[in-house]
This record gives sequence, C-alpha cells and structure tokens, in this order.
Amino acid sequence: MHNEFDEIRPFGKGEVRPAVESLLNDRQFMTMLRGFIPLPKGVIRFLLRTMFIGVNTTLDFQRRYMRRVVNYTLKKSTDGCTFSGHPLPVKDRHHTYISNHRDIVLDSAILSYELFKNGYDTTVEIGIGDNLLIYPWIRTLVKLNKAFTVKRGLSPRQLLESSMLMSRYIHHAIKDKGENIWLAQREGRAKDSDDRTQESVLKMLGYGGSLDELNIVPLTISYEFDPCDYLKAKEFQLKRDNPAYKKSKQDDLENMKVGIMGYKGRVHYECAPCINEWLGEYDGLTKADFYMEVARRMDNAIHQGYRIYPNNYIALDLLNGNRDNADNYTAADEKRFEDYLKRQLSKIDIPNKDEAFLRERMLTMYANPLRNKMASENEDDGA
Repeated sequence: MHNEFDEIRPFGKGEVRPAVESLLNDRQFMTMLRGFIPLPKGVIRFLLRTMFIGVNTTLDFQRRYMRRVVNYTLKKSTDGCTFSGHPLPVKDRHHTYISNHRDIVLDSAILSYELFKNGYDTTVEIGIGDNLLIYPWIRTLVKLNKAFTVKRGLSPRQLLESSMLMSRYIHHAIKDKGENIWLAQREGRAKDSDDRTQESVLKMLGYGGSLDELNIVPLTISYEFDPCDYLKAKEFQLKRDNPAYKKSKQDDLENMKVGIMGYKGRVHYECAPCINEWLGEYDGLTKADFYMEVARRMDNAIHQGYRIYPNNYIALDLLNGNRDNADNYTAADEKRFEDYLKRQLSKIDIPNKDEAFLRERMLTMYANPLRNKMASENEDDGA
C-alpha cells in the first residue's frame, strides 16, 4: 500500500534485507570499502554478509554496523569525543536535534552513537539533501542508516510542496513512530564556521504542526581541527576567482572521505535545554517575528555550547594582530597550530594559489566559534 512518505522516508522493515544485498553486490561500494579495508572484495563481502545476519531493521543496522564504524572512526581520527547537556534530554520523550553542521556524514552518526552509549533505546532519523546522494550505493546506505531525503534544487512551488511533505513526515516520526530526528540548522555547511539557523528550517517544521510538538533541542558540535578546512578554503578562492564555480560529484565524494577519516583532534557535542522551556514567550508575535526570534534564541544556545580550544584563541589573535587571548594558549599550542596550517595549506593545488587569502579564510573558520561564543555570553537571553 502506497504511503505519502514513501518517496522520502528511510527503509522499512521488509526493505532492509534486499537493500543490504544490493550494497554487497554494488561494485562502487565494494571498491570504496577496499580503500578502508585492504582485503579482497570476496573476503570483505563474506565478512559483511556474516555481520549482517539478523539485521532486519534500520535500528538493527545502526546497532550492528554503524556503531562499529563510528567507534572505529573516532578512535582513528579523533583524540576523543565527549557528549553532555543541561541536562541530557529525558529518555521518555523524543526530540528533534537541530545542530550546527560540521560533517556531512558524521554529525548525525556520532549523535546516534552517543545516544546509544548513554542508554537511549533508539537513535535519530537523519535529514540529508538529495544532492549528496550522488551514487545509488550512497542512497541505499543512508536510507539503511535511518535517513530521510531533503529535496534540493526545486522551483518555489515544488519547494513549498516538498517542505510541507517533509514537515508532516517529521511530526509523524516524532509523534507516531517514536523516533528522534536530526537536522542541520541550515542548508549546507557554514564554510566559515559562522553558524546561523535559517528561519526557513523552522518555518518548514511549522508546516506540519506546532514547534512544541517536536521537542526541539539545539545541539552544538565542536571540532578542535576541521579536516575539511583546506577544502573549504580552496572552494572560497575558486568561487572568488570564478563566481560560476560549482563543486563536482567527485569534489563532494572527496569532502565525505576527508571528513570521515581526516584528523579532528578533540570533538564535543553539547545539548542545550529543549526550546519548549521558553518557546511560549514569543506566542504573541507575528509569524515572521516569531521565527526570527526563535532562530536568534537557538543561535544563542548553539553559540554558548561551543567547546573552545587553543586553536580558536590563536586564530582570533592572529586575525586581530594582537595577543589579547594569550592566557588561553601556550607557545607549544601556537607552534602546533601554525605547523598544522602549513600542512593543510600545502594540500591546496589550484591555479594562482593565493596563500594569504587561503590562510585568512582558514583562520576565520577557527576564530568564528570564539567570536560567536563571546557575543552570545554578552547577550541577555530574555531579550
């Protein structure tokens, strides 16, 4: 029987086994895996088929497969991941986590992993743009990993219809399916790390019902090092030199691979209180003002949740040409960060490479979380 959500929802129970088989028989997927697991394809296929015995739901897939993948990734590419909140959301209520966006794949995967570790009985369904589903195996993999599709590149009328459908689905997932939801606060990553919630995301959520039904939790993701920083800086220059420049599918795939396996240093996830605690303060406003104020208040919560590392203080001082924040880092921290910047900049190979511009773009990426946290701490939350 056709369901109105079939086009965008994750796989259902009866669809998981065929999806797993299609992955195991996909040449591109197996070739990609060999980049991580240096074994013959036949051996990898046998090991995966054994691992997937008894996997009949998307939650089974996350427990059996994604937990191991995320655990391996965190051990290989970070110096540890911490997770905290004020307090952690209650376990008998399902939530919509809206976060700043650091990595295409890992933002939601690490959140699910941490929810498992903290005793939750389910994880999150994930909103992911269909522009990233560049190969059939990626579409299959993300739908196995409880992803629902966010359509991009639509006409205004199609966008409205798609947004209304997605909103109805999210309300359905929270209220009827008993799922948690993860969404990025904006379309695409903020390449300069100046994280701001798009009001359009909140308006979309409001199409399917009231925001308080979704138990929205602002979530802050902090990386000590962003492995894609040099790719973002490269894109800044390419767009500066050619305003018509657009990334290719291969560029998107490289961003995914570097984001997953590149070195991140320390990683921290911080949950703010559910916005239901203060949402009623804005009931008397017009819709336009309501969404503007909710976005501002959520930004304030996300900015206050940043975990600030020595890199952030050093980057701000380097941009400002002073040492106002020198109490927060050592000479060893400075050398480590400068050496890191040189290594990352050396990876950029483009015509007319503008070292000064690229360096400024990378420093800005590390300075903006600190700038935003400082501004949020000076803001009266009740305003």
